[in-house]
Amino acid sequence: MPYKGSLPTSVPTDPLIYRFYELVNVYGTTFKELIHEEFGDGIMSAIDFRMDLQREADPKGDRVSITMSGKFLPYKTY
Repeated sequence: MPYKGSLPTSVPTDPLIYRFYELVNVYGTTFKELIHEEFGDGIMSAIDFRMDLQREADPKGDRVSITMSGKFLPYKTY
C-alpha cells in the first residue's frame, strides 16, 4: 500500500525514484501549464488516482510506459 512520507530523504537517493524527482523538477511546470490549458485552473487528484505500467518492446532496449490518471479538481473560491 503506498503511503505519504515513504522516502528517507527529501531528495531521493535511489536512482529510479530520483528520475521521477528529476521529471517533476524539469517538466512539472510544463505539466501544470498543459493541464490548466486543457481543463482550466485546478489540480490533478492524487487521491482519486489510477496508474498503469507497461513494458514497450523497442529494438534499442525495452521502454517503460507509465499512464497516470487523476481526477481533475477545479479550484474553488469560498
